[in-house]
Amino acid sequence: MSAFTHLWNQIAPIGRAASGGYLRYALTEPELTLRDWFRSQAARRDMLVTDDGNGNLFAWRGEPWAPGTVLTGSHFDSVPHGGGYDGPLGIVSAFLAADKIDKSRKIAIAAFVEEEGGRFGVPCLGSRLLTGAIAPQQAAALEDRDGVSFGQALGSTPSGAQLDKVKNLKAFVELHVEQGRALDVPVGVASAIWPHGRWRMDFAGVGDHAGTTRMADRHDPMLTFAFTVLAANKEARLTGAHATVGRVQVEPNATNAIPSLVRGWLDARAADTATLDRLVDGVVRKATERAGRDGTTFTISPESVTGEVAFDTALAERLAKTLGDAPILPTGAGHDAGVLSAHIPTAMLFVRNPTGVSHSPAEYAEDADCEAGIEALAKVLEEL
Repeated sequence: MSAFTHLWNQIAPIGRAASGGYLRYALTEPELTLRDWFRSQAARRDMLVTDDGNGNLFAWRGEPWAPGTVLTGSHFDSVPHGGGYDGPLGIVSAFLAADKIDKSRKIAIAAFVEEEGGRFGVPCLGSRLLTGAIAPQQAAALEDRDGVSFGQALGSTPSGAQLDKVKNLKAFVELHVEQGRALDVPVGVASAIWPHGRWRMDFAGVGDHAGTTRMADRHDPMLTFAFTVLAANKEARLTGAHATVGRVQVEPNATNAIPSLVRGWLDARAADTATLDRLVDGVVRKATERAGRDGTTFTISPESVTGEVAFDTALAERLAKTLGDAPILPTGAGHDAGVLSAHIPTAMLFVRNPTGVSHSPAEYAEDADCEAGIEALAKVLEEL
């Protein structure tokens, strides 16, 4: 059994649901178990573990935040019923890559909290806090679906920005499973992350009886919502962008009642900011027009918006050359690397996913490709 398979088998059962996917929400029991596993792996390698007060864990070879340290790692949390590779692959690979390089090298391994936003709604929350992209009080007030705040789950108000420490780092390299079908070799290098965001959409109408209210008398927000979902799909296809409404809440959520409120979340992504803006503006315009016809109201508010991220071009080309002219490709998925890239040189390595599917139990990577990813990460860390 390879070292990768051995470590992977240790964490594979943690947080697995009957669906075959994972429920590893930030700061819940499965993710806390994985954080304990992180500490034990660091201890076996004589690496000191620190918590930055924002929920992010770091394992250090050398003094914490020492100038010139190269950071790697990823996250443990998942989307609801997501795959097991998105995030944890980067942490397992980081420990195994550390085993392969000279122990005199100053490296650190990160486990960022709430990267997916699956519990508290804001993706890359830990790295945003660390870099000052979100205020500690704002983050602390974020609530999950059970009304538990991030501050309560963390046990305190987050510490917030520590940019003086972050800027001591020489670089951050995040290894991640590929979230598409672009790679035809085991490992590639990221060039950019598409601009993307999440918007909450509220459709309000008049709740009433499904059996006694004439169709002509209804002010049904579900109709406005359904039209908007189709409009978002059309706008995305016309602009060459991506639009998804994957989460919805309905009040009172009764079979025999016309809803009084429908709330949905729009996830929108595009190759550039101008296209993303056109997509969202088009959705808002059509939803507003339809609400006027339906006698409902429509409001939209951004929950998180991330601009286009272009990774350090020279660093990406250098890493690609180190790996034997590995392919360089963009991604539509957001990552902690994208947040850190505004402050330090940052790069990403992708490990091939033969299914091309992510955020789903079908997400997968061959052990041989994962081992190639570890070798690549070790080369990159040594090179840096």
